[in-house]
Amino acid sequence: MRLILGSASPRRKELLGQIGITPDTILPPDIDETPLKSELPRPYCARIARAKAEAVAAGPEDIVLCADTTVALGRRILGKPADAAQAAEYLLALGGRRHQVITSVVVRRGDRIWSRDVISAVKMKRLSDMELNAYLAGGEWEGKAGAYGIQGAAGAFIPWMSGSFTGIVGLPLAETAALLAAAGWPVWRLA
Repeated sequence: MRLILGSASPRRKELLGQIGITPDTILPPDIDETPLKSELPRPYCARIARAKAEAVAAGPEDIVLCADTTVALGRRILGKPADAAQAAEYLLALGGRRHQVITSVVVRRGDRIWSRDVISAVKMKRLSDMELNAYLAGGEWEGKAGAYGIQGAAGAFIPWMSGSFTGIVGLPLAETAALLAAAGWPVWRLA
């Protein structure tokens, strides 16, 4: 039995390490993450996480762990920005408002699938031109849903959040540990 992390995200690997779990291998799947027409954020996030888990090649006893994180501003999905202009658009839209960060976690072992959606609420302050331009110049927005990562410099823009901090980063640890245990992974084994 191997644990396969189906994610190229270094943050997800680091978060697993916080609870003493090191994946045996990392196999990020290559899937189309384009939202369907009129698709809402939560079903979109769950669909993408499941598609990732189903796309990872694994043996019948291997455990595959995949996740997807989506930033939702109302019914609007704010994915990974294509460029700095889109990142600025996202950050300006989020400024002064509450939004949701949804992380869907999927664990697969053989034909069995366990999943969980974790939804957190986040408020981002309105950014000054100086803050926005400095953040964009730093490049931290690249590859991040909603154009920010709460664990980095953008943490200074978040005066309030409710929910799972690790879920906002990209892998809710309490729920992930429970899903892995349900699939038979020895999460709390003694050293």
